Amino acid sequence: MAVRLINPVKQSQSFIKRTCYLSSSLRCVQQSRIGHLSCYQRNFVCSPLKNRGRRSPDYCSTACQIIRKETISAQMIHLQSLYCTQFESIKKRVYSTATGESKVALKPKVQSAKRPLKGPRTKQPSRTNLPRIADVQDLLKCTAFATADQYHLENLCSDLMSSGYHEITDLPRDASNVLVIGTEMLAKPNDYGLIFLFREGSVVFWNVEDKTVKRTMQILEPHEIQPYEIALVHWENEEVNYRISDGHSKLHRGEILLNSNLEPDESILEKFAFSNALSLSVKLAIWEVSLDNFVESIQFIPEMLKAGKQVKLSRSEVMQKIGELFALRHRINLSSDLLMTPDFYWDRIHLEQLYDKTCQFLNINRRVKVINEKLQHCTELTDLMRNHLSEKHGLRLEWMIVILISIEVLFELARVIF
Repeated sequence: MAVRLINPVKQSQSFIKRTCYLSSSLRCVQQSRIGHLSCYQRNFVCSPLKNRGRRSPDYCSTACQIIRKETISAQMIHLQSLYCTQFESIKKRVYSTATGESKVALKPKVQSAKRPLKGPRTKQPSRTNLPRIADVQDLLKCTAFATADQYHLENLCSDLMSSGYHEITDLPRDASNVLVIGTEMLAKPNDYGLIFLFREGSVVFWNVEDKTVKRTMQILEPHEIQPYEIALVHWENEEVNYRISDGHSKLHRGEILLNSNLEPDESILEKFAFSNALSLSVKLAIWEVSLDNFVESIQFIPEMLKAGKQVKLSRSEVMQKIGELFALRHRINLSSDLLMTPDFYWDRIHLEQLYDKTCQFLNINRRVKVINEKLQHCTELTDLMRNHLSEKHGLRLEWMIVILISIEVLFELARVIF
């Protein structure tokens, strides 16, 4: 029987070639498994033959060799089938796209749609007004940031004093919403460094080096009330160049020109007027971003109403949206000086002119008008949703009353009939 099983295997040339190919790569595994199994088969077959004493030793050795060949062949067939299965699976995984290229066209990779980042609302320097290379050395930098809704100026002043800054108390008493700090860490030696910290949560740096700016921003963090995101703070900032020159102080083609003949007190007042306008601009930019986020959160409502679908908003969610909207409206129109000139400039005509000129350059009045129109539209939309929910609630109450009356009528009919 063993001879019959071996003969067809010997006659297959393709099997011999594949076996030789597999023997080189799987020699270690075959030797350990086949050697152990062949010894076991040989002992199992030869031991009964020897005990019987009916066969010759040559016959026993011949039978052992046949069984060993049969075992080796079976093992090689098993390993060859495993190898072919693994090879076919790898081939399918690697070349499946290549073989199906003529039948199925590859789909292009679809990237997720990402909303492009909008440009900053603040006034960025124009490339047409860039100064000449020879004049860059005389230019100084003024930068404004809005980092929070409010500052604790009293605690902030003590922390800044302990960090090496010095307070400047030359401002009049009616300028109580600002803290003026001086520093010796200058960006350029042409002017002294000043920091204006407004209670409304904005800060303006005049001729302060970048390291000191970062350090000051870190000191501000514990004293901020409802701070803004850091990325938004650095994105919506104001940066204006200024220089010390002869003549009256003014804003000319996006550049601040400060009078070099002024006393330090008068120079601080003029810088305060410019800083006040810059702080309003950055605060307005933050509020514009907040309004844009609010508009995006309710943008689905008109689309669903247009498609005739039901808007799934609860009464508490609608009231929350109305609260967010009125809080933003209160900050812009009531809690800030965007709609009118501050009282500080009423008896200071020259400073008022500088303030108004800077606000005009930063388009504050136009931006306030646009943002109020958006607020009015959002208010109408939220009122529509509130009226819709009120109608639904009233309709639900009417149906409940109708059902109760129907039940009462049924009880009366049952009492009269029975």
